[in-house]
Amino acid sequence: MGINLMIEGQEDVTWAQWLALADAAEDAGLEGLFRSDHYASVQGRTERGSLDAWATLSALAAVTEDILLGTMVSPTSFRHPSVLAKQVVTADHVSGGRVQLGIGAGWNELEHRMYGFDFHDTSTRYDVLAEQLEIITRQWTEDAVDFSGTHYTLESCGALPKPLGHIHLIMGGAAGPRGARLAATYADEYNTTFPSIDAVTERRGRLDAACEEAGRDPLPLSIMTGCILGEDDADVRRRAERLMQISQAEGDVEGWLDGLRHEWVVGTVDQAQERLDAYREAGVSRFMLQHQLHDDLDMVELMGRLR
Repeated sequence: MGINLMIEGQEDVTWAQWLALADAAEDAGLEGLFRSDHYASVQGRTERGSLDAWATLSALAAVTEDILLGTMVSPTSFRHPSVLAKQVVTADHVSGGRVQLGIGAGWNELEHRMYGFDFHDTSTRYDVLAEQLEIITRQWTEDAVDFSGTHYTLESCGALPKPLGHIHLIMGGAAGPRGARLAATYADEYNTTFPSIDAVTERRGRLDAACEEAGRDPLPLSIMTGCILGEDDADVRRRAERLMQISQAEGDVEGWLDGLRHEWVVGTVDQAQERLDAYREAGVSRFMLQHQLHDDLDMVELMGRLR
């Protein structure tokens, strides 16, 4: 059905909450549980903590049975590609082949300064991404890898063990020219964030053109977007009020919700289903629905009613 729970782990999600969310996702019959890969709050709330993404996913892989697990997305600036490839393969083995890698060039400058990671200009970040994509995919599939690039050098790297099977690779971005070309070369899926219906149509078109130029079939397109569901309008409003408080949003709740509706999935299950159907008509095949009330397991159950 392509409905996945998306959790912003950098906003103080505890290990106990991760366990509860994973159990709830499986009980709800969701396809997967994806998490962001940040070391610091993207809301500038530096008092909030973040468990490492791939350590979390490997741990969850050992205590779950059915759901897919992955990042949305891992920035290339955090890890050497050999380290990232090894971490993903480790989680793949622990999970029995249920892991997917979302990867991107990185964008949050604050956490790079905080933790001492290099934060290059956009062009250089895409150069790094291109090298990482080649190295990671080759390590997963080739007996030995020799690579000499601007940023990385490998000599006869026989990375073992190999994945249990093909690891699904998702590239994230806004389907700009270079990103779309890289996705057409290396990715199994493309993910874009918080798009309107019109934005989906535009990005779908650029991605399809890149795939045609590369001589391959169009890539599946998924979206990651915010989600507020409720049993009824009052329930939606209650969750919205909590989220406004947590995110320190200002204004009245109805006005705030109205400002989200062109990019988020908001409303009762029936209303949300209409929104998903509209996205599908525009070319979306899969959804990562962001749930920011990490102690609210009832909303995960509501997500399980979507199709």
